[in-house]
Amino acid sequence: MCFKILNKKIKNMKWTDIALIKLSVLFFTLMLAKLCPNILSLEWYAYLILFVFFAIIPCMKVFKK
Repeated sequence: MCFKILNKKIKNMKWTDIALIKLSVLFFTLMLAKLCPNILSLEWYAYLILFVFFAIIPCMKVFKK
């Protein structure tokens, strides 16, 4: 139910609003990494695996015919 309301709100946003949300998430993530340095102790391939895992579904939706 809540997601339906959010989907309606997102449709009213411009691309600049979505870009600002992405930037805010980036800087929040950097703040978390600064506050919890243990997160950064993972090997580079762990981040790659997480990236691929979380990017698969959105990419499939974008490139779906």
